[in-house]
Amino acid sequence: MSLKGRFNKTGSAPRSKEKDKKRPSPFCIRLSEADRARLAMEAAGTPLGAYIKQKALGLPAQRKRLSGLTIKDRQAFAQALALLGQSRLASNLNQLAHAVNIGSLPVTPETESFLLEAVQDVRELRRLFLLAVGMKPLRISHDPQRLSARQRSEPGRSPHAHGRQ
Repeated sequence: MSLKGRFNKTGSAPRSKEKDKKRPSPFCIRLSEADRARLAMEAAGTPLGAYIKQKALGLPAQRKRLSGLTIKDRQAFAQALALLGQSRLASNLNQLAHAVNIGSLPVTPETESFLLEAVQDVRELRRLFLLAVGMKPLRISHDPQRLSARQRSEPGRSPHAHGRQ
């Protein structure tokens, strides 16, 4: 018998009688937004239907979803990943670091503005990822004028070059 014949024979095997049993129909309830939010908070990642069933029947708590992420967390991850996908961040930062280290990147006001914008983008990505995993982002105050007046006046000098030119 050919491979195709064997595949078709096993693929069309009769279904077991257990699978033909009808599942019970679902039971629906209406909740106010406040009640639903409260239950979702109490469920802490457990699917809401499973949590309500546990509470109603006095069953022991089930494991949370493997991901443990809520819809809000998934949306935050999706937003962060979309931002990351739109950028060539790692490559661009590597090129900038190389140019600064060899002294070929003059730190002009325009360059500084672009670098500060890139830093803000990285901070926003970090904030979104922290939110997605349920952590509270720290509010860190950074001085956008981190370069000293001497470093800004010496455009070919890298603040990381430690005396090298």
